[in-house]
Amino acid sequence: MDETEFWELVDSARETAEGDPEEQADLLVDRLLQLDPESVLDFARHFESRYNRAYTWDLWGAAWVLLDGVSDDAFDFFRCWLIGQGREVYEGAVHDPDSLADLLDDFDEEIDGDGEELGYSADEAYEQLTGAVAPDLGIPPAPAEPEGTPVDFENEGVLAERYPKLWERFRG
Repeated sequence: MDETEFWELVDSARETAEGDPEEQADLLVDRLLQLDPESVLDFARHFESRYNRAYTWDLWGAAWVLLDGVSDDAFDFFRCWLIGQGREVYEGAVHDPDSLADLLDDFDEEIDGDGEELGYSADEAYEQLTGAVAPDLGIPPAPAEPEGTPVDFENEGVLAERYPKLWERFRG
C-alpha cells in the first residue's frame, strides 16, 4: 500500500461517516477487512509514522487551544483524529499548526479532536483477519518528548501570540 492508497482509505471512510470519528473508525475497519493482512500492516505503518510525526509541541499547543486544554492521552487521540481529517489538513497542521483555523470547516469539541478509535482500526482489522495480534511494525518509536520547543499551555497570552488565528477563531 502506498501513501496515496492510505489517504484514499482515510478520506473515503471520513466522507461516508460524515466526519464522525467513531463511525469513521468502524468504516475503516470494514474497508481494511477487504485487504490482505500485509496490506493492513502497511496501512498501520503509514498511520503510525504520521502519528509519530505529529508528536510536536507546536501541534500540542494548537490542540490545547482547539479543545481548551489537552492531557497527554487526549493529545494522542487528537493526533489520531488529525490523521483522520485527511492529507491536506494533516500536512497543513504539521507544517503550520495555526493553519488549522483555516483548514477546519467546522469544529465541535464534543465530537471533534478525539480519534482514539481510529488509532486501533488497523490492529482490529488485522486481528479479525488473522486471529493474531499485529506484529511489531518495524518503524522507529515516537520520541520520549515532543519535537520542538515546549509551549506554556497555562499562559493564555503565549497561546494567543503563538496561535493567533486559532485563538481568534476558537477562544477569542
